[in-house]
Amino acid sequence: MNWLRLAGISLLCAGMGCACAVAQSPADGAPPAVAAANPDLSPVPLEWTPPALAALSAQAAVKSSFTLDRTMLAAASTLLPDSDAEARQTIAKLDGVSVHTLRFGDPSMIDPAAVASMRDAYHLRGWKHLVSATNSGGPVHDSTTDVWVVLDGATVRGAVVLAQTPKSITLVTIAGNLNPVDIFRLRGHFGIPRFDTGDGKSGINP
Repeated sequence: MNWLRLAGISLLCAGMGCACAVAQSPADGAPPAVAAANPDLSPVPLEWTPPALAALSAQAAVKSSFTLDRTMLAAASTLLPDSDAEARQTIAKLDGVSVHTLRFGDPSMIDPAAVASMRDAYHLRGWKHLVSATNSGGPVHDSTTDVWVVLDGATVRGAVVLAQTPKSITLVTIAGNLNPVDIFRLRGHFGIPRFDTGDGKSGINP
């Protein structure tokens, strides 16, 4: 996950005295808490996830989640190298980021119907589907990435990235005032894969 490894986030949060930490599932096997937020309260509620995520989480061998607010993002961005200035500029526009990662022992544990339900949930919320990218890298590294955005005129108020490999699912929710290109500048951070539209280009104009 580059500089935002889960262990690194835990140490960063502890050092800042923040409540954010990697959230492991309870010992009784219950999935991480998933709050059902009223979508009218905020265009991009970081705490909301599709209900199907809880069902998938119950089957995952390893699960983790964390949320970063603006202050924590600013601190984390200082760890970026000078060569990643564009990503640092984009992170400065963010109000918050939440990340949920599920890892499975076997690809058969990922229910295709549950993943499809997650995708449908964002369509039902009226979010614009921006990208669906598939990368072929063999049976282990194949991946599918979907991106949805919430638009306020020409401004992106937030976005969701759903990345699936044969043995993992990563869901990243981003809140802030962005433009479409900013979403692509975040590739390689927060668990967002370095996807493209299949031709090596983002396919989006600023």
